[in-house]
Amino acid sequence: MKSRETELAFLYLFFDIIILNLSILFMGWFSFTVSLRDFREIGMYLLQGNLSVIITYLIFSKSNLFLSYRFKTRISQISKQTLIFFAISVGVSYLLVSFRYSRFFLAEYMVLFFAAKILFFWLLFKYLKVNIYKGLNTKSAIIVNLNDTSRALRNIMENNLMMGYRFMGFVDDSGAEHTDLLGHPDDLGLLIDQHHIEIVFVTMSVFSQENRLNEYSMICNSKGVNLRFVPENQSLFRSKINMKSVRGLELINPQEIPMDNLFSRVSKRMFDLVISLLSILFLFSWLFPILILLIKLGSKGPVFFVQERTGINNRIFKCIKFRSMKVNVYANIKQATADDSRITPFGHFIRNTHLDELPQFFNVIMGDMSVVGPRPHMLKHTEIYSGLIKYYLARHYVKPGITGWAQVSGYCGETDELWQMEKRVEYDMFYIKNWTLLWDIKIIWNTLFGGKSQRTIKKLLQRAAI
Repeated sequence: MKSRETELAFLYLFFDIIILNLSILFMGWFSFTVSLRDFREIGMYLLQGNLSVIITYLIFSKSNLFLSYRFKTRISQISKQTLIFFAISVGVSYLLVSFRYSRFFLAEYMVLFFAAKILFFWLLFKYLKVNIYKGLNTKSAIIVNLNDTSRALRNIMENNLMMGYRFMGFVDDSGAEHTDLLGHPDDLGLLIDQHHIEIVFVTMSVFSQENRLNEYSMICNSKGVNLRFVPENQSLFRSKINMKSVRGLELINPQEIPMDNLFSRVSKRMFDLVISLLSILFLFSWLFPILILLIKLGSKGPVFFVQERTGINNRIFKCIKFRSMKVNVYANIKQATADDSRITPFGHFIRNTHLDELPQFFNVIMGDMSVVGPRPHMLKHTEIYSGLIKYYLARHYVKPGITGWAQVSGYCGETDELWQMEKRVEYDMFYIKNWTLLWDIKIIWNTLFGGKSQRTIKKLLQRAAI
């Protein structure tokens, strides 16, 4: 598994490359020594600068990752990195740049690069502090057991904003008095619900308390929250590949899934954006106006139906659909049935063809959904089935999808019997544990051209002929 350090290193490298290229182009526009119009010359500086910054990260990245609450520490890190970058840039210029480079221009864009990085990270620092304070784009976390390792972990969380954790408190059974003690480990499930916890860290010996670790795993899986073990015997786990290193502490992930991998998340996100943008470009421009007109002519009410649903990490988001029902007070608590009187005549058509789901491509672009994934359920269903199906909430470890493995396998529509939802969850969990990008492509193909789609189209054509 890729470590958090690897993710942050790529993120910072991306930031640096953007800032560096803008600095070189900006100085090329205003400098008297180098002209932006000379594409060969400015291109060589861009090549030299980008190569140098990549080499710098290979040397310096491990000590340059976390953004501390003390911004002075960050300035010191940026200064050291810039000096190394400058030295490497001079060396690369002597070795690789074929023309006689301008030391003055090198100094100009280097100063601008340094100032721009300071400004960028200052703004990022302020933004992250506000997010932590408001609880935005962060994961609320608790630490089970109160010991030296847990105190060190808490210090790491609270002093490294880029980790994105909001420490809520400790859970411990020692009876010790502590201002941040939330409760007893026996009440872990209740504490997760009370404090809306999204990740649980357990600091303990994996040898002496194996039964307890299994118990915590079952609780977290039933609540759909992430779990990380932090061994107290740290020296025994340094070489393991299934660890996440967090500033010197090794974290075991017992819930590892393919989407924990950075490359997998990035590739799936890029795939989602490409599919969504192409759909909007080629479908929405002509199909949307037709659907909007027919919905308005069919019944009174808004064109779109916006409903709160459960998304990744059990977070609530607003799911967008074309309205297929008459406006009614039961929309958020009662599932539609095949002969539901609330469904409009045109609503039957768009529900059978799943055209009512098309606006969810905007949910994908906003980052709330994926093109393929477990279908998002309304909050009432989450409340009901999380109490009836043991690991129902574990399906929220990934983003919900417009279509999914359960849907193309025939488990879609109304769930008037418990076994139907159980099969959905079973197929969703199989997808989550075995995800590949190729599988997403296959699911999309089956959604569009599979047997169920063909049968639906045939039925609609038969009705039209009658």
